[in-house]
Amino acid sequence: MSGLVNVLVIVAVAALVISRQFRARRLDADRRWWVLPAVLAIVAVREPGMLDAHHRTASALLLAVEVIIGLGIGAGWGWTTRIWMEADGAVWTRGTKAAAAVWIGGIVLRAGLFGLGALLGVHQDSAALMLTLAGTLLVRSGVLAWRTQSLGPAATRTAAYGDRMPRPAWKERV
Repeated sequence: MSGLVNVLVIVAVAALVISRQFRARRLDADRRWWVLPAVLAIVAVREPGMLDAHHRTASALLLAVEVIIGLGIGAGWGWTTRIWMEADGAVWTRGTKAAAAVWIGGIVLRAGLFGLGALLGVHQDSAALMLTLAGTLLVRSGVLAWRTQSLGPAATRTAAYGDRMPRPAWKERV
């Protein structure tokens, strides 16, 4: 894929994910939550220009730091997402204000990392951003799947960081 197509895919996936984050939505535990991140990672790894040919070490180091930041964002996002179980057993999720802060902090860190790479003269390809987004989505979905397993029939809701408890479990309008 060309760089422009990669950027459009990244923007489309990020816009979809972020827009859905702050609406209550049902979490399907049987769904294969790892499929979209896996597809994004495969597409990213297949791109030939992920590392700068003239600055291999610096490029690899920037890529590693960017992936670590992405994994941290995914973990923070997963832990700051509110989850609860309805009386019928359906699990619901919704992002909190803390989740928005995680996203903003991650964007600032990535912009700073991109600026550092530009100062060093390292070419940064969109495939690296796509790989990072795949890691972010994979970790977030894994954390939510893990947290969902802790919900039992007697539990109605688990707290997320930044969540104000207690509130009764109720289905928010979609």
